[in-house]
Amino acid sequence: MNFEYSDEQQQLADSLGKYLVGHYDFEQRKAIVDSASGCSETVWADLAAMGLTAIAVPEADGGFGGGALDLMAAMEACGQALVVEPLLDHVGLGGRLVGSAGSALQRSVLMPGVIDGSRRLSFAYLEPGRRYETAPLTTTAQPRAGGWVLDGSKCVVFGASQAQQLLVSAHTTDGASLFIVDTTATGVTLNPSRTVDGQRVADVRFDEVALGADALLGVAGTAQPHIDEAVDFATALLCAEAVGAMKDANDATLAYLKTRKQFGVVIGSFQVLQHRIVECVIAAEQARSMAILAASKVDQAGSPAERARAVSAAKVKIADAARQISQEAVQLHGGMGMSEELKISHTFRRLTMIAQRFGDADHHLERYASLG
Repeated sequence: MNFEYSDEQQQLADSLGKYLVGHYDFEQRKAIVDSASGCSETVWADLAAMGLTAIAVPEADGGFGGGALDLMAAMEACGQALVVEPLLDHVGLGGRLVGSAGSALQRSVLMPGVIDGSRRLSFAYLEPGRRYETAPLTTTAQPRAGGWVLDGSKCVVFGASQAQQLLVSAHTTDGASLFIVDTTATGVTLNPSRTVDGQRVADVRFDEVALGADALLGVAGTAQPHIDEAVDFATALLCAEAVGAMKDANDATLAYLKTRKQFGVVIGSFQVLQHRIVECVIAAEQARSMAILAASKVDQAGSPAERARAVSAAKVKIADAARQISQEAVQLHGGMGMSEELKISHTFRRLTMIAQRFGDADHHLERYASLG
């Protein structure tokens, strides 16, 4: 396997990296996180203008027909800058589900807005008390008067407060189905909050939400394979984002070791600290290799089981490396490593969240073993 990015992938990452350096430095990011929406409309429009929202959209729907490998370098750059705009959820979940499960008519209506960023979608699938289960159970949709009535709750919906519409998984008589629901619809209640790393999420309640027949995405009862594929696709992108955050943590820690003095010498001259940073660099390289494997498998796996095994294996390695690198970075910085004024504390929180999202190491070890 070729572990190097193509020229096009690297050029996109370089362009994005330069943009983030000039428009998304640490202080600018803190201002965005502290804003009312927790998201910059200007940055979002610029990300869409760069084509990031169109890369993974099929060519037939107006996109570039790329995959996770084509987005990996860009997601790595987003990880280095700790981008809080919901690009992962819009591209990896919302847009992915519309592209795979939607009818031709639905794609023609929804995809132009997905591509230019004007239509933001968030995927609501996690249910209270059910951990990482992707199959809907307590959220239900019943046919009524030529349409549907949606009831239930979803938790930790990333980007819900910034989205115009939610893609909601619900249990119907035929199985799992997906519905397009306006966030302002009668009966929809959002309870927004922040994650520890500054991203915006919301718990969402649906109380007898009346939906038209056209709210059903695709065919009733056929959504579960699409959900599983989209979550695996987004997990692969999350692994790429983690690689970028790990690299930034290692670079910042190495720079600190080269400048911080103790007993009259830089602490980077102490052999025990050299060993610790080397172990972090090795862990990051191993994580990057597994992230590339996951991206390649979600793009061209021979079967859903092969794809799921590769993604779970990568997520286990990413979760372990994220914990090791983030904790070592804070410890090697000393007490100031946990201060709000230092980026490394925010990187620590992002890596902690990444280790948990879409399933922690224990969850993916169990899934990996079950796929035998």
